[in-house]
Amino acid sequence: MNAPVSIDFKAEAHRDPWSMPIDEIDVSNPYLYSEHTWQGFFARLRREDPVHFVNSPLYGPYWSVTRYRDIMTVDTSHHIYSSDASLGGIALKDVPLQFRKESFIAMDPPRHDEQRKIVSPIVAPPNLAKMSETIRERAIRILDDLPRGEVFDWVDASRSN
Repeated sequence: MNAPVSIDFKAEAHRDPWSMPIDEIDVSNPYLYSEHTWQGFFARLRREDPVHFVNSPLYGPYWSVTRYRDIMTVDTSHHIYSSDASLGGIALKDVPLQFRKESFIAMDPPRHDEQRKIVSPIVAPPNLAKMSETIRERAIRILDDLPRGEVFDWVDASRSN
């Protein structure tokens, strides 16, 4: 985990992405999304630096890939780009490597393919149709039990259900 930083991330999310130095663009800033200001940052990266290296003060170094064809190349070229969590994985994490949980989505073939083959039938349309009543009942219970008219933490609130 990186050391605490004293950056005003909310203010950073409101900077003009077209006038700031491109090496200062960090799309891992969560305020880009909660403040709905992400579009210009991604548009600039797609236009000027579609494979953008960032040394994020929150998450450490990562590559931001912003064009569809580049993303597809990364996603389908397992012999070049690894999804393996022990090599950095596919998601920004602030959890030390030894505490990360293994997930088949963060595995490379052939392990990924073997794991996916096991779980795919569970979420196939016929099985989801069989579980639709249970899924609907649970979703209704979770939503009905959430606080009304007050701010709450969705994650904490939904865990208690």
